[in-house]
Amino acid sequence: MNRVLLSFVCLFACSAWATADISVSNLFTDHMVVQQGKPVVIWGKAARDELVKVSMAGNSAKATADTGGKWVVKLPALKANSGPHTIKIQGTNTLTISDVLVGEVWVCSGQSNMAWPVASANDPLLEALTARYPRMRLISIPQVGTQEAQDNFEGKWELVTPATVTQFSAVGYFFGRQLHQTLDVPVGLIDNAWGGSACEAWIPRAVLKANGHNELLAHWDKLAVDYDAEAIEAKFTKAVAAWKVRAQKAKAEGKPAPAYPRRPRNPLVGQHRPANLYQGVLNPIIGYGIQGAIWYQGEANSTRAKQYQDLFPLMIDTWRKAWGQGDFSFYWVSLADYKDEISEPAAADWAELREAQTLTMSKLANTGEAIITDLGEAHDIHPRNKQDVAKRLARWALAKNYGYDQLVYRSPIYKSHEVDGNRVIITFDHVGGGLDTHDVRGVLGFTVAGADQKFYHAEAKIEGRDKVIVWSSEVDEPVAVRYAWANNPICNLQNRSHLPATPFRTDTWKGITEGVLIR
Repeated sequence: MNRVLLSFVCLFACSAWATADISVSNLFTDHMVVQQGKPVVIWGKAARDELVKVSMAGNSAKATADTGGKWVVKLPALKANSGPHTIKIQGTNTLTISDVLVGEVWVCSGQSNMAWPVASANDPLLEALTARYPRMRLISIPQVGTQEAQDNFEGKWELVTPATVTQFSAVGYFFGRQLHQTLDVPVGLIDNAWGGSACEAWIPRAVLKANGHNELLAHWDKLAVDYDAEAIEAKFTKAVAAWKVRAQKAKAEGKPAPAYPRRPRNPLVGQHRPANLYQGVLNPIIGYGIQGAIWYQGEANSTRAKQYQDLFPLMIDTWRKAWGQGDFSFYWVSLADYKDEISEPAAADWAELREAQTLTMSKLANTGEAIITDLGEAHDIHPRNKQDVAKRLARWALAKNYGYDQLVYRSPIYKSHEVDGNRVIITFDHVGGGLDTHDVRGVLGFTVAGADQKFYHAEAKIEGRDKVIVWSSEVDEPVAVRYAWANNPICNLQNRSHLPATPFRTDTWKGITEGVLIR
């Protein structure tokens, strides 16, 4: 009897598999935007060995589903503004995807400052009321933290309207809007940011292991073994029961109820564990045609800034290799000014993280950095001015990707220095129309040290277009100069396009995050 039943089940399963409907990733829905000038790659699932035909804009391609039921087709590249198009996918069933536009597609990734929605940015109501761009399209990837590679997600493309834009990434939307208005082409934005995420969560375990990050992996492997979800949940349940008793007592005494116990988060499925976000929110979109990615992250790695010098370029390089679309553009936001201002020069982990971000530009091609040391808020890690952040990212894209060479897109950056007596002459690159200051005429933000490595506030003045002379009465023989080297630096050097100077140091002395490898 059992054998008969088993045979029936197997027959049913095989029959169902043989006639399985064709499906596609949710990246491919009505209102999607495909990247102009690049092959249109579409993938999905079907029955094993099933022949799938995909057609779009007079072009067609066929693929046979592999043993796992996966299929991929590649259609010829299209020009922007050539639609709207319809995609037809045929096999045992037929799928139709309508209102497909061709334009520019960007990934918007990172942590909370990228995820921060339009509804929480400056002028949220005004921004929403004016968000009427039917040729701009948005899609968000749900937050799934896992060690298992995900090939799909719950979501769909939507038109930009006052209703859809409010919960979308503010930096992403404002960036895309600037491109859309300037280029007059459709723009598609993919948001997969996750607040508080660590850089290593965006990198596969195998890559981390191959690049020597074994201690980081071992820490999480031990946590996975030691973590007792049932015991932790039981402890929480007990805490809730105790809270109810205290709450009833407080009510009887006419006192405010105590705070409800905070539900514990399982770190194994969160945004810090290595590879979790690569597998959960990045893998489902890898391979989709894009122009590039914008990135806003680093806060979660600030205590391990030295390590970030390796992790961040490794992450970018890994994404590019996985995507198979060459060295696509990758632009990021340097950390804003944050925390209390301090009166005397001191070590700062956020300064070291900014340094790690800046160094990445010298390691990888087609990368760029938006400096926002003038846009932060001391006591709010989520500054509301996302509009100017996005504009600075857009400058990079417009100049480097779209040919607007006349646009000043890069902040002034340290080039070289020479010591002349008790003075240090700093030469900057990318000064645009010349160096300038904002707020006050004097130059603020420089410190200088001698061989004793003790830094003092320095006086400074702009000399010509690209030089700043730095000195201090406390240092007769200067050895090192730093600029904006603080968590929340008091600084005001910029170019005449109002792009703030890039924080830097001329020394290579050991920082406070060196040797810190685990969160």
